Amino acid sequence: MSATAFPPLSPSEPPRVFGAPTLHTDGDLLAVAVASDGTLWSVEEPGELRGWNLPTRRLISSRPLESLGTLWTFNWAARLLASASDEVAVWEVNSGNQLAQWSTPTWITALAFQPGAAVLATGHDDGLVCVWDWPGEKAQLEIKAHVRAVSAVAFSFDGTKLATAGEDKKIHIWDLQTGEKLGTLEGHKDRISGLAWHPDARRLFSAGWDTTVRVWDVNTFEPIILLNSHATQVHALAMSGDGKLLATADSGNVVHIWDTDLNETITVLRQPASEVRCLAFTPDDGRGNLPAPLLACGSADRVIHLWDSRQGPAGAGSDELLESRTAVAVSPDGKRLFSLGAGTDLRSWDIESGKPTPALDESPLLRAMAQSPDGNWVAVSRVSSTADDRGTLALYQAQTGARQVVCEGQAGPITALAFRPDGKILASAGVRSSDVWLWKVPSGEVSLLIADLVQPCSVEALAFHPDGKRLAVAGIDWMATSGQDGHIALWDLDKGKVTQTLPGGATAIAFSPDGKHLASCGLDRKIRLWDLAANHVALTLDGHTETITCLAYSPDGTYFATGSDDRTVWLWDADTGEQVAAWELDNAIKSLAFTPDGAFLFTGNGNTSCYQIEVEAMLDASI
Repeated sequence: MSATAFPPLSPSEPPRVFGAPTLHTDGDLLAVAVASDGTLWSVEEPGELRGWNLPTRRLISSRPLESLGTLWTFNWAARLLASASDEVAVWEVNSGNQLAQWSTPTWITALAFQPGAAVLATGHDDGLVCVWDWPGEKAQLEIKAHVRAVSAVAFSFDGTKLATAGEDKKIHIWDLQTGEKLGTLEGHKDRISGLAWHPDARRLFSAGWDTTVRVWDVNTFEPIILLNSHATQVHALAMSGDGKLLATADSGNVVHIWDTDLNETITVLRQPASEVRCLAFTPDDGRGNLPAPLLACGSADRVIHLWDSRQGPAGAGSDELLESRTAVAVSPDGKRLFSLGAGTDLRSWDIESGKPTPALDESPLLRAMAQSPDGNWVAVSRVSSTADDRGTLALYQAQTGARQVVCEGQAGPITALAFRPDGKILASAGVRSSDVWLWKVPSGEVSLLIADLVQPCSVEALAFHPDGKRLAVAGIDWMATSGQDGHIALWDLDKGKVTQTLPGGATAIAFSPDGKHLASCGLDRKIRLWDLAANHVALTLDGHTETITCLAYSPDGTYFATGSDDRTVWLWDADTGEQVAAWELDNAIKSLAFTPDGAFLFTGNGNTSCYQIEVEAMLDASI
């Protein structure tokens, strides 16, 4: 059965909001940079400048910049910002004040500041390169650099040379005093997408769509080495301030960190969900105030991801990415809201007043959270410092925030948590394994390790049956050609074995309050309601236009809600599968939780904020 879908409605009044966004933006990221004071700056379409506190990941400022620019770049110190189209504009970052604006002869295709100087270079679609005294809005130098469009420009750190790359697949080195061409670097077989000078002014690094990163000696104009570990087009690169590290990103959403002295890979970071658009290293202020060196990556998923760039292959790596998941939970008395965003600390609020309440003592950056049904405990897993960290899971007292115990033994990352209805057992699992661990609450002792429960899948979600005797484990086989293969296993805790297997992978699952049905959603954007007694699908529903990320039953079992990356929340009749309401919000929905009386539905959003939605208002608006 397919739902009779109707267009989602926008709320007549904005929903009540809990929590400021954390490293999430509303538009596609265009540039990122980190200032020496620890402020992380980002620019997104259509010209929104945001400032973030790097240690806390909190948004501290946001302002729109009036510009139609298609290219954006920060200067080396992250104090200035420029945009370009067929005109150039320069802003002061801290104030957002526009400092200069002028028209250019042709469309701009490349843009770069000179380090430590009031100079800006633009490359154009006709092959022209202009060097500007930007405070005076005057051209200091014009060079017919390439026969085709310019794809990248970069100043040497000593301010004496300019490197330009063109669609002719050539790199030219220019003397900035005379405009004389000093030499040409040739070797790329496809488009050259980026250039970066080493601080020694002798080495130049170039990224190409031919899957290579090339290192050049700009004194001899000869190649030094070919860095060819990428499997796809390399389209972004960034150099650390000390020149010891180079980051390169490819179209396969893979980032390589290189040691520039050894020309060797330090680590490979993978973000399979989205393209990395821009890169920036945190600077070292010399006083140890910043957690340097971190690498900031602006992704197409509108998230700024942070990695420890010095971790080796067994360190921070792909699985320690601060994933863009948001968890939300409401206390059993309906008075307190808990929320956990991507790689943040746990946040909580008094729902009635909207004021923050104390969360957890000494809680580091976290990646998963669950509250026990009795409201006594909160379980969290942290973003570990090593891939084999076996102390990533902890139990806290919900009322006081005091840490009760660290559950040791399970290797991170732990991404799925669920309490048994009586609150005495905690289940945990991660996307890197098919294993499920059961822990005694509150002692934190291991009750059972269920190995390879959904082999060969990764565990995506966990849910206990209302009777507390069965645990549903949802897995997806990401290596399958369709990307959708997998299954749901129901483990009987008394019998110690799997008693039911439901075909098809799932990213989220939930039991109906009466325990007769299990709802699941998969990568095919379909919702399935399983009749557990008959062991078959009772209803198959669809309508969401992007990945369904979460679902939840109302406490009385009348409705169930689904949330999606398409920024909509749908409400369904749990018996008939009829779509009874749909609201379109301004954020991707990552998690859902009803209040105990079913009057309100909370959403955990892609930008780590939470919305409070009145269920009755949804139903009334959809009539």
